[in-house]
Parts: sequence; C-alpha cells; structure tokens
Amino acid sequence: MVNSVKHDPLLMAEKACQAIMDTYTPEELPPGNRWHYHQGVFLYGMLRVWEATGKEEYFEYTKAYIDNLIDDEGNFYFARDELDSIQVGILLFPLYEATNDKKYLIAATKLRHLLNTINKTSEGGYWHKDKYPYQMWLDGLYMAGPFSLMYGDHFNEPELAHAVLYQEKLMRKHMTDEETGLLYHAWDEKREQPWADKETGCSPEFWGRSVGWYGTALIDILDNLDERIEGRQELITSLQNFIPAVAKQQDEVSGLWYQIIDKGDRKDNWLESSSSALFVYTMAKAIKVGYIDENEYKQIVTKAYNGLFEHMVDVQESTLILSGICIGTSAGVYDYYVERSTSENDLHGMGAFVLACMAVYDLD
Repeated sequence: MVNSVKHDPLLMAEKACQAIMDTYTPEELPPGNRWHYHQGVFLYGMLRVWEATGKEEYFEYTKAYIDNLIDDEGNFYFARDELDSIQVGILLFPLYEATNDKKYLIAATKLRHLLNTINKTSEGGYWHKDKYPYQMWLDGLYMAGPFSLMYGDHFNEPELAHAVLYQEKLMRKHMTDEETGLLYHAWDEKREQPWADKETGCSPEFWGRSVGWYGTALIDILDNLDERIEGRQELITSLQNFIPAVAKQQDEVSGLWYQIIDKGDRKDNWLESSSSALFVYTMAKAIKVGYIDENEYKQIVTKAYNGLFEHMVDVQESTLILSGICIGTSAGVYDYYVERSTSENDLHGMGAFVLACMAVYDLD
C-alpha cells in the first residue's frame, strides 16, 4: 500500500511553473500570441500556485498573457466557432477580482455570447467546433462548463447552470459505455464520421486525456455549482460512478493510465502523463470534498502521483521536465491514438500536472 507522496506537491508545482516561465515569455506561451486553452489550463494551475504561495510573479505572468491579447476596451481576437475558446475565460474573473479592471468582464461577456451562436445537435448539445458538425466531444464539457458557471454567478444568469447540467446529461446519455462505465471520446449524431459506430455514433476508444477532461469538468463544475440547484445530486452521482470506472483501469505496476485506458495489455499502447495527472486531480479533489471515500481512494491517488515521478518526471534543481505527454489529438480509431507523438513540457501536460500537484497539496 502506498501511504505517502515522495515529492512535495507545492514545490513540484512551483518547479513546473518555473520550467515554463524560464522557457517562454507570457506572449510566447505556445501557441504564441493566441487565445487558446493550452495556455488557459496551465495558467489556471499557476493561479492556484499564486494563491497558495502569495508569490506575485505567478499572478503577473498570468496577467501579462491576458493583457497581451486584450486591449483596454476589452477587445480581443478569438475563434468564435469552437468551445475551446471559452476555457481561457476562467482566468478573467480572478484577474478582475484582483484589479477591478472592467476590461476583463467585457472580454468575458464576449465569450459568453459564443454560447448563443455555437451550432447545436437536434437535442441542443454544443458542437465541439463548427468544423466538427453534429459532434460532441468529452473535452467540450471542460472547455465551456466551468466558465459558464463562473459567468452565471458573476452576472446572475442561473440559466447557465441548467445549460451546463444539460450538456453533461447529453454526454452521459450518448457516450457512456454500460459495460465499463467509461465514456467514449466523441459522439457523432449523424453517424457520418469514419470513426463513428453506425448504431451508437460513438468513437470506438476511451482516450485517456478526453476521459480526464470529463472528470476534471465534473469536479470543477461541482466546485462552482450552487448547492441548491436541481440536478446537483445527479452530477455528484455521475462523478461517483465515473471515478471507480477510471480507478479500475489504473496500471498496477506504474500507478498510471494508458493512452487508451482500457487496453493496457496491448504492446503498442503506452502510459500517458497528462491523463494520469487529470485523474489524480479529479480523485484528490473528490476525496477532499467528501464525494468518495478517502480510505478507498487516497492510496490510488498517491500511487498515481508517485508514479508520475517514477516514470514521467525528471526533477531538477529549480525546474522539472515532464515527458509522456500526448500531443493535441482529434477523435479517431485505436491506431490513430497509439501512433500519436509525445512531447516534453507541453502545456497539455504541464497544466494537468500543476493542477494535480495542487490538488494533492490541498488533500494533505
């Protein structure tokens, strides 16, 4: 049984932040000079580090990224046809609270309007992007969900909470595999995509990071969801069904999860760090709040956290290197996923890693 973490989580989160700050200016964060969820996920983790340490360099770095893209009138360029653009908006509210600069709220309102114009399925499910017609992807719940709740709370739009719950319900309805309890990466209502099952419309695999985004969305949505709202208990139940399904797929030796999480026995499948970090984040936060039993799940979290350092992290004097990060990935079939390249210190992984560290830090 794994009883304790082997590396101080707050220190490791700081090392990860430092690794990125030493490599890129805020403007250069890849993809450079773009409003993009890669940066949004990482910088949201960095803000958690700022809150825990009080070190202003983390806040100023995050603010500099946003200020490079938003002018004094709250104008900025962003892709207006995809849910991914919305995710970065979660940075705007803490920046406004710290500075009282209304440009951040103006920008947030522009992002909120994207929810009015995004295309939808026949049931009202958000298309992931315009170029992916009639498709819902697990990623989308995280891209739009937490922001919608933050915005709704700030501007008194409770209907946004109902919209978020409805989007999750549609994903659960169409994308859950009854046998494993896991959710498929994508669903095509029209059954036209090459990867879509002709009966269910689902893509054929449980891709680790997409499953991780879904769990991250559930726990972050619950963080921001009014306790009195109808549907909250159903979402908690969804999380409580999801976590055991994921835990069952944990690799016994490494403590991590595979690129295709239910097929670890295949030789061409491989352990993946960003999804493993997202599962650590979700489970650690769920333990902290009391949604799942600490005695049952804390050792799973600790084993996974330690496994990241044993297999994926090279800790250096002031920074670290995180490997095994799958590059950006669309929906596809098994061969497509396992043939994807991996990278080091990609923001997909570093953002997930920082969030995982901070969740473990809060747990202990």
